[in-house]
Amino acid sequence: MLTLNELTKHYGSFIALDHLSLTIGDGELHGFVGPNGAGKTTTMRILSTLLSPTSGSATLCGVDVATKPKEIRMLMGYMPDFFGVYDRLKASEYLDFYARCYGFSYRDRMHMIDNLLELVHLSDKKDSYVDLLSRGMKQRLCLARALIHDPKLLILDEPASGMDPRARAEMKTILRTLKDLGKSVLISSHIMPELAEMCDSLTIIDHGKLVFTGSVDELSAHMSGNSPITVQLIDGADSEIIQKATSLLKEFPGVTGIGQDDPKSLSVIFEGSQEAQNELLRSLSSQVPIIDFHRAPLNLEKVFMEVTQDE
Repeated sequence: MLTLNELTKHYGSFIALDHLSLTIGDGELHGFVGPNGAGKTTTMRILSTLLSPTSGSATLCGVDVATKPKEIRMLMGYMPDFFGVYDRLKASEYLDFYARCYGFSYRDRMHMIDNLLELVHLSDKKDSYVDLLSRGMKQRLCLARALIHDPKLLILDEPASGMDPRARAEMKTILRTLKDLGKSVLISSHIMPELAEMCDSLTIIDHGKLVFTGSVDELSAHMSGNSPITVQLIDGADSEIIQKATSLLKEFPGVTGIGQDDPKSLSVIFEGSQEAQNELLRSLSSQVPIIDFHRAPLNLEKVFMEVTQDE
């Protein structure tokens, strides 16, 4: 679907984007994460044909972004973080204006507008003036606008910014519907936990360079090695059981540290695969009474800080 190959952008001596390569597949919700100034906006402007890259390439459905901008604009829908709505227009009139710009007939426009408003849960606001809509409703209306020409790829810049919890939940539901319809979606944000809930995969960039790209599970597996495993023993476990568990853990390959959080709980630093972790649990539980065995949950905000540290 979308392929970036060594994409680079210079502003004089400043390197805003440094040989960025990634791929987004059909029907994939892909999070694009990085701190302010990381290169997210530059990337999205290149993909939306608003900027030309210094070097490298980007293709969407096999079409080159730099050399065939008109074709790209029909394949892609873009929703910026700061959207504009026209005063004194109803929601249906707002969408009708943009549908006319794409040359759709009156019959097609009327059918399309009803479908789009239903998709973004705004059917009951069809005759409401856009400047009186809440922020969340305006964002959903602008998402409908980006879908007018039925693009293959959607680029959303901070789509949940400023939304309350209910509005964010509605946006997540809409994005899952778009995925089911086969749309690929690139979602830019610096709020990593929020993206992890929405997306199938993530790309993290910092100072214009790729830091990580892959699934949320791959990121979790990659980073969770830093988290200790908590081993909770059964109530009434005495010092002899604690000592036996400690001895067993010390003998197991990959265990590099053991601490005791409380009289019945051990904290284990373990460097090994998930298969090895499963074997550790099986071996330990067969000899001492365990009621809980888990890694500390991945703190995505902490991960974000670790992988995007300032130079």
